[in-house]
Amino acid sequence: MEWFKREARRDPRRIVLPEGEEERIIKAAVISAKEGIARPILLGERSRIMKKASDLNLEIENIEIINPLHSSKLEKYASLYCKIRKSKGVTEKLAKRILQKNLYFGAMMVRAGDADGMVAGAANLTASVIRAGRLIIGLQKGVSIPSSFFIMDVPGFVGGEKGVLIFADAAVNPDPTPSQLAEIAISSAKSAETLLGWEPRVAMLSFSTKGSAHHPLVDKVVEATEIAKKRAPHLLIDGELQADAAIVPEVARRKVKESDVAGRANILIFPDLNAANIAYKLVQYMGKARAYGPILQGFSKPISDLSRGASVEDIVGAIAIVCVEAQRGMS
Repeated sequence: MEWFKREARRDPRRIVLPEGEEERIIKAAVISAKEGIARPILLGERSRIMKKASDLNLEIENIEIINPLHSSKLEKYASLYCKIRKSKGVTEKLAKRILQKNLYFGAMMVRAGDADGMVAGAANLTASVIRAGRLIIGLQKGVSIPSSFFIMDVPGFVGGEKGVLIFADAAVNPDPTPSQLAEIAISSAKSAETLLGWEPRVAMLSFSTKGSAHHPLVDKVVEATEIAKKRAPHLLIDGELQADAAIVPEVARRKVKESDVAGRANILIFPDLNAANIAYKLVQYMGKARAYGPILQGFSKPISDLSRGASVEDIVGAIAIVCVEAQRGMS
């Protein structure tokens, strides 16, 4: 995380925080601004935000605060929204009503270029953050579904990328199809390469390694692996692999004959949300790993979700990551 903060400080970006009246968000905004990580923008009622900041002994005079209900940009944003939703015949009156909601206003700020990224989810469901992002910001060309990943920094683990791994998709898609699973793998590889500078080594995980078990759930991962290889022949992707065969060289040597990924994977693609969510929480709490995320991917501009239980430190971290994504022109 210190690396992300250092990178963010090189060129602090405008990050909109739609949940601007939430205490943790206010604290994170103050820290981000003070440390030069970002230029945060708080959305909400100014008097309420100022009162909470005063109660918390926080200085926020230099932080921009926007109330969507009274913004001078509302007319412009409503017109843009009508263009985006032209096929649905949305009226300007309806558009204004939608954009007076902080999540949608924040997403429109990003779409219009008035903010470089958005961080939300401390008080909103992941589904709500994704809905606003998908409706207004939209997905990258060639991407059919948004997805997410966690950066897992595991103390004492020597595998992955110096003890760091990417887990995907641990927050968005409950039961992806083989085609969607392939897309998640390719998106995660792209994120690792652009955001972290890694050479991606992607393991498609299963309870089987190279035919050691036969089941429709295994077939799903095998098919996803084949699709991913066809769509991205330049990437190092292998499967189906059990978790130990993916990250432990000694196990990989026993279970897999030849592979550029087995035993060396730095990106783990889980077959469904059950497996991914359980795995990241076990590694986080039992392995004492730092879990950064969920970081959303697949959108045309950077937005990030937060756990509703996110700490102030977690929120500052998400802001730093979105800043770096914006710097590198990715999502």
